[in-house]
Amino acid sequence: MANDSVSHPIRPDRQPGRPELRVLRRDEWDIWYDTLIRAFGGVPEAAEERELWDSLTELDRSLGAWDGDTCVGTAGAFSFRLTVPGGASVPAAGVTMVSVAATHRRRGVLTSMMRRQLDDVREWGSPLAVLTASEPEIYGRFGYGVGTFGVNAEIDTIRVRLSVPPGTDDVRLRYAVPADVLDVCEAVYARKVSGRPGMLARLPGWERLGLLDPESEREGASPLQCVLAERDGEVVGYARFHVKPDWDAGGPKGTVRLRDAQALDPAAQAALWRFLFGIDLTSTLKAYGRPVDEAWQYQVSDIRRCALRVRDSLHVRLVDVGAALEARTYQAPVDVVLEVEDAFCPWNSGRWRLSGDAKGASCERTADSADLALSVRELGAAYLGGVSLGALGGAGRVRELRQGALAEASVGFASAVAPWLPHGF
Repeated sequence: MANDSVSHPIRPDRQPGRPELRVLRRDEWDIWYDTLIRAFGGVPEAAEERELWDSLTELDRSLGAWDGDTCVGTAGAFSFRLTVPGGASVPAAGVTMVSVAATHRRRGVLTSMMRRQLDDVREWGSPLAVLTASEPEIYGRFGYGVGTFGVNAEIDTIRVRLSVPPGTDDVRLRYAVPADVLDVCEAVYARKVSGRPGMLARLPGWERLGLLDPESEREGASPLQCVLAERDGEVVGYARFHVKPDWDAGGPKGTVRLRDAQALDPAAQAALWRFLFGIDLTSTLKAYGRPVDEAWQYQVSDIRRCALRVRDSLHVRLVDVGAALEARTYQAPVDVVLEVEDAFCPWNSGRWRLSGDAKGASCERTADSADLALSVRELGAAYLGGVSLGALGGAGRVRELRQGALAEASVGFASAVAPWLPHGF
């Protein structure tokens, strides 16, 4: 994919006893990707999925670790723009496809790739790096903090009822072939991006991710289905889902598996969820990675029968503390000196004065006494407004050096809308 970042030279990195690191070449992609797949268990992906990731890979932002002619490590980054509190769309490196061959563990391969990658991200001018982790404990030592969470739900739609707002009955629903209505669905998604921190502006090619539907991953469910929500001839929402039929002696007990749903207003959202609750011959709705504050949770008759489970989603790393903190706004005025510890990216370490409000912010180096002391990992966790600095303080991960500073900063950093990552990468 093309990007407007600053280019960098292809420089192999080699240390005695360690594999060579170098930027990926086009003719190496298959070997590189096969190394990644093997590290994640070795089960081949469907041809359509492999082709999609091949087309999305940004070669100049991808690294391979090579032991002679053998690829033993992989790491990549996508050119994303991430919504931050206040609605700005900020450049962010989407760290992805990270693996180390089992034969080369505990040799510093991952650390060397993370070191090179963050140096590159800084050179590209992106103040943020983000990722989703196969194992959450891995990336904290490189300065990533868990910044968003997602809700998984398994809803008993026989026993749970949905209370909908006025106007829901004015929304018309119709089935559509997913590929045929891709453009209008993407238009709905694009209108939602600026309203919620953590969402990604989809660059050309990424719209295909929502249509990816290999039969091998359906587990007996239907091909991808799509329903549009319309009002006065305008598309105001959509849902993509699968239906898995099932029967027992008592009758039908099928499952709806929600892939994605977006709506422009409460009535459209309610209409879509009411539809998903009521699909014939089904008794369970499964949803994955939904926003922790999504409206349906406050409309259900019995939240216990929704079997909610929260898990980590987007891990956030401030690569340039000053630029990152200036890029967002703060819901209440904040004027605080932060003593930041960042051993892995030492250019961030030291004292920063952050002054900001709902209109904007400045963040500059200072020699003034610190009000709060924390690591860059905690800043990453709190950055999108979904994790409270106060809670981190209660865990002993933020130290208050001026009385009242922690409460002030906690209110300022918070977001009225929970941050959410809409899809993986």
